[in-house]
Amino acid sequence: MSIDTRDSFTGKFGVIAAAAGSAVGLGNIWRFPYVVGENGGGAFLLVYLLFILAIGIPVMLSELLIGRRAQKNVFGAFKSLAPNYPVFMVVGIMGVGAAFMILAFYSVVAGWTLEYTYLAVGNNLLDMSSSELSTFFKEFSESKTGPVIWMVVFMLLTGAIVIGGVKKGIERYTKILMPVLFVIIVVLGIKSATLEGAGEGFAFLFKPDFSKVTGNVILEALGQAFFSLSIGMGVIATYGSYIQKKENLLETAVSVSMADTLIAVLAGVAIFPAVFAFGIDPTAGPGLVFETLPNVFKHMAGGYIFSVAFFFLLVIAALTSSVSLLEVVVAYFSEELGMKRSWATIVATVSITLFGLMAVFSSSIFNFFDYTTANILLPLGGILISIFVGWILGKLKAKEELSAHGGKVRMIGVIMIILKFIAPIAIGLVFLNGIGIL
Repeated sequence: MSIDTRDSFTGKFGVIAAAAGSAVGLGNIWRFPYVVGENGGGAFLLVYLLFILAIGIPVMLSELLIGRRAQKNVFGAFKSLAPNYPVFMVVGIMGVGAAFMILAFYSVVAGWTLEYTYLAVGNNLLDMSSSELSTFFKEFSESKTGPVIWMVVFMLLTGAIVIGGVKKGIERYTKILMPVLFVIIVVLGIKSATLEGAGEGFAFLFKPDFSKVTGNVILEALGQAFFSLSIGMGVIATYGSYIQKKENLLETAVSVSMADTLIAVLAGVAIFPAVFAFGIDPTAGPGLVFETLPNVFKHMAGGYIFSVAFFFLLVIAALTSSVSLLEVVVAYFSEELGMKRSWATIVATVSITLFGLMAVFSSSIFNFFDYTTANILLPLGGILISIFVGWILGKLKAKEELSAHGGKVRMIGVIMIILKFIAPIAIGLVFLNGIGIL
């Protein structure tokens, strides 16, 4: 596919909506609150924000830069930009593989959000006791029929959006879904803030207790900052290839990172005041959303409306992320294997769905996909992307691409130092922690 015929985003809002939609997913609304809860609240949040600024934005910028400069899918980008360094083509393969594997198990969890939205609409969740909610979640997540049906439905939704292309598919729908997501989470946050006893939740989230900052908390915060931005899985590079030269990449990276962080913090605002208002343990872990919150909604005025809104919010967040993951694979199939986009989308959707079925029927396969991507492929990809831009592409080419919009490039020296030295070491620590060496 030639550069001239490539699809692209139409403008800045489309770029930010799509890229932020990629970053904003279940990781922000499902994972972020319970990770904050398990790691001491405000102190973790502060460390997390520092890592977003210091590490997350420069590495995201490097992925956007790689994609736009090459105007190709993530594998084709490294093949084009580093013909004399074939080792970096492995980064492209890792990105495609990571996106494929992540969506295979992510679609399973996303299917759970559809089930809970269905239950919320039918007003079935509010009739369950706390113990019944826990039992139901365990039995449903371990069953086969329900998760299979909802996972397939979710993948069909994802494929239907991606098959439309960048302008008419991804951009069109993320421009709608992201504002809807933002409005819902703000409304939920306002409601949560008005509950009696909500102040304790705000104190937990925003008043740092630095005595709780340990080496593990720092590594968890760094890992969450890195993974929540969709770095290292080929998504940002792929979306970068659809960004026109007139757009300011640094502003885009900052805007996407801030949008992602804002949604994560708003998720905390929506959840922790309600959790403390009803005497729930904030360290409830992964079951916080599916087991604990329905019990909170039951005791809230207007609980039915807010339970429906919350689980619909989860569906939107999951969908905007899954669309970006599928696009990584579709772009590779289309540009490297020469498939028509429609066929590339069908083949990618069916293939990933089949692997998703394996994840439903085997918790070992589910955990293998999760562990391999989160602890090996993504951090290694992030390290190599930083090294590539910092040492191989270099300051002059990076500056040339960053200034393509015709404006000045700020802080290029600082960015290059981070990419050359700080980011590889920091992400390396996440990698070592993830595989159990630290």
